[in-house]
Amino acid sequence: MKFPVRWLLVFWIFIISAIAYLDRVNISIAGGAIAREFHLSQQQLGFVFSAFILGYAAGQAPAGWLADRFGARSILLFGAIWWAVFTTLITALSPAMSGLLWMAILIRFCLGAGEAVVYPASNTIVARWIPSIERGKANGLIFSGVGLGSGVTPKLISWLMSTYGWRSSFWASAALGLIAGAIWYWIARNDPRRHPWISPTELDRVESGLPVAAPTNSPQSVPWSRILTHPDILLITFSYFAYGYVAYIFFSWFFLYLNQVRGLNLKQSATYAMLPFLAMTVGSLIGGWLSDRLTASFNKRIGRCGIAFFGIALAALFVALGTQVQSALLATVVLAGGAGALYLSQSSFWSISADIGGPFAGSVSGFMNAGGQIGGALTASLTPAIAARYGWTASFLTAALLCASGAVVWLFVHPERPLRAPANSQA
Repeated sequence: MKFPVRWLLVFWIFIISAIAYLDRVNISIAGGAIAREFHLSQQQLGFVFSAFILGYAAGQAPAGWLADRFGARSILLFGAIWWAVFTTLITALSPAMSGLLWMAILIRFCLGAGEAVVYPASNTIVARWIPSIERGKANGLIFSGVGLGSGVTPKLISWLMSTYGWRSSFWASAALGLIAGAIWYWIARNDPRRHPWISPTELDRVESGLPVAAPTNSPQSVPWSRILTHPDILLITFSYFAYGYVAYIFFSWFFLYLNQVRGLNLKQSATYAMLPFLAMTVGSLIGGWLSDRLTASFNKRIGRCGIAFFGIALAALFVALGTQVQSALLATVVLAGGAGALYLSQSSFWSISADIGGPFAGSVSGFMNAGGQIGGALTASLTPAIAARYGWTASFLTAALLCASGAVVWLFVHPERPLRAPANSQA
């Protein structure tokens, strides 16, 4: 039986997703070496971390519009080239440069803005290629790349750092991104009807499974006034803000937390730091599968919203409990459970935004993802500030409280309320 083209595209977005997170997380592993070479304080390093996330957040809405307007095929190739350039540029910095901190901040901001295209573009593929009933599994696979990329990063980057120096890890990330982007451009098409490999049977399955307001290739003006006032979009965006705040504790500070607070050496920290990201991979896959099963058996209210509420609420509980554990290993396991629980909900965010957005799935998901990245930018700077004043326990409890509020809003989301385009939306 011929392998379905739609799942080939989803699988390759999973690969791109993993490489994108390798690009962004490598600096948290190399952060100590970079700070020593460039004479940066932990707070200044936090500014560099936050710059990426701010660029990523700022790029979300434009990235969504570009993906809706030009399609994911060319936008993801352009993104891969952009990432390679700005991932490599930071290796050209030296302590002798004037304005070093600002240059590092600018480079990371630009890298973040370029990486913003990944998930809005992937959601346009999901909206155009994936039947509604399969979107949980598709997004679960795509976002399991987050856990995989972040999970292999500590070991890979630590090995490269110890063998070839910290700059080598950035060069390797850039090369992988270019290769993945080139292969993507070769195998992808924006429209299923234009793909030379798709069979009539698969094409019929795709088109019959899309929502009524399925995306088209006709250029349309984005109804931003409706997006900004749609109650369900605003609710899931707030929840994704809370989600991002918690997730970025693992992406930005968890390695340093294990190393500096729990007293683990570089090798131990690299090993233990893998656990939350492996849990994210498993949680994303299980959450996507379970979401589709429950949606098929009941409805989207249970399959999408119910899974999101359960996963985020459970994550809040685990993050809070992790602060009370004395053993470094046990604390890592508990906190990893929180990361895995958080990612049970990941596919719900992106499946719902694709369903609601329809022809504007890239723009809607870009707006939603901007909320998540603002949360991430806030935690990148606020977490060490709270820790310095009140201790790391207070930092994690703050995240747990915000996470709980992000779970509650899912009780008020109505997934069957799509965004309606203006009647004169043809540009």
